[in-house]
Amino acid sequence: MMQRLISTLIFFPTLLLGLMVLDVSAETTLPSRADRDLIDPSNCLGCHNDNNIQPIFSTPHAQKGDPRTNFATKECETCHGPGGEDHPEIAFGALSKTPVEEQNRVCLDCHDRGDKVHWQNSSHQASDIACAACHRIHAVRDPVVEKSTQIQVCFTCHTEQKAQSFLRSRHPFREGKMVCSDCHNPHGSTSDFQLKENTVTETCYACHTEKRGPFLWEHPPVQENCALCHNPHGSTQDRLLKVRTPFLCQQCHSDRFHPSTLYDGSGLPPVGAQSRLLAEGCLNCHYFVHGSNHPAGAAFTR
Repeated sequence: MMQRLISTLIFFPTLLLGLMVLDVSAETTLPSRADRDLIDPSNCLGCHNDNNIQPIFSTPHAQKGDPRTNFATKECETCHGPGGEDHPEIAFGALSKTPVEEQNRVCLDCHDRGDKVHWQNSSHQASDIACAACHRIHAVRDPVVEKSTQIQVCFTCHTEQKAQSFLRSRHPFREGKMVCSDCHNPHGSTSDFQLKENTVTETCYACHTEKRGPFLWEHPPVQENCALCHNPHGSTQDRLLKVRTPFLCQQCHSDRFHPSTLYDGSGLPPVGAQSRLLAEGCLNCHYFVHGSNHPAGAAFTR
């Protein structure tokens, strides 16, 4: 009797422990890569069902109702690849172990047209920047696409431009009236600085049409590059000028008489009242500096 009781006390705890081990194993062991075809993609949400994941079902990336899309059949595996013991096969983001090139290949499988056609050899691609470093794919409103939040994403890396955006003369970035992508194509372009147009001047003319011309009297720097005189991201001088007048103008104009006159503080009140130092400097007279259509406007005074 005593021996049977001892056997019973040993058998049932052992059986219970065995069942617990089997249960835990069933919950944590995923199929191997060889058995990946057996995985139901819906199982992903069994673990990854939080507020960072669920919003994707309200975005164009995760519309299951359209049978023509990959997501309708592959769901999460459309981007993350087949699941397995070391799932997911592809993880996105700056901290991911998946190589950037492989991450971006997944995105470019669909987004390789339109304004993304110049991604290859773009400065962001050359800097090994992952698409997911800027974009939040699972978010309903991607911050880098939204006008109200785009500059915060861009300024994460472009700190010099962020500092310039606080200067008193600047484009209205912080008021939400303008965003980086109004001038730049972050996915690459045919011009310097990833500008949307072929040149700096063409990009500026997209908004500043009154400066486009053609004029009867052209000012060569205006036609060549607006950035010769202006700093588009911000300046301590009015009208985004890189240097105040007349010193800016004298970087090119060194003719006889007043274009080459050396000005200093002695021309300022209360010592002096040099008109070329006060108010708008050279522009007090040469106001039509971007070009003139007046027959007598060779000096851009009318």
